[in-house]
Amino acid sequence: MTGAPLRLAIFDCDGTLVDSFVAIHEAMAAAFRDFGLAPPAQVALRGMIGLSVAEQVAVVAADAPPDLQMALENGYRRHRLSRVDPPEPLFPGAQACLSTLDREGILMAVATAKSSKGLRATLDRHGLHRHFVNLQTGDHHPGKPNPAMVLTSLAEAGVDAENALVVGDTRYDIEMAVNAGVTAIGVAWGYHDPQSLTAAGAHVIAPDFSTLTTMIVDRFSEV
Repeated sequence: MTGAPLRLAIFDCDGTLVDSFVAIHEAMAAAFRDFGLAPPAQVALRGMIGLSVAEQVAVVAADAPPDLQMALENGYRRHRLSRVDPPEPLFPGAQACLSTLDREGILMAVATAKSSKGLRATLDRHGLHRHFVNLQTGDHHPGKPNPAMVLTSLAEAGVDAENALVVGDTRYDIEMAVNAGVTAIGVAWGYHDPQSLTAAGAHVIAPDFSTLTTMIVDRFSEV
């Protein structure tokens, strides 16, 4: 592919690469219990995965004063990062997908609401760092669906928007891609239902990682 343009696949992390909901809910519940509060319901928290921790806390602790909301946010991060081996497995087929895209010469990046410290811990745990040319995190950018993470990733990789795509499991990922003018692929195994991803502007929904791999390779074979 001498002379072909660079191609970039930008992945969300939680709910797309790793199944981190149990770890997220456990950390949030522990933070709430630290202050004698009832933990948020799983169904409420699941629908907010993809937003920043501050935005999640603002919803699940809407009646709390600002200083308590900040304490809950900090407590969540403390509990989340203190686990040496959190329940955060890779989704089946994730590693094979990334390895295949590497062999195809497709650049990859991550855009996540995680903090940079949290993302590094996840990637280190699963040995994934080597796959990604840049990492965009919630502590350095406005939250999704603001397009800043995608636009920065494109600029750092030197890739045009028409030669990139975003892969994510929540409507916030899809809306971020749409706002950045980048093709969005939704995944069916994450935290938002496929119908909401399609409504948000997903070009297509991948039912599993094997199919996703083929979708990405086929999409970029047209470039």
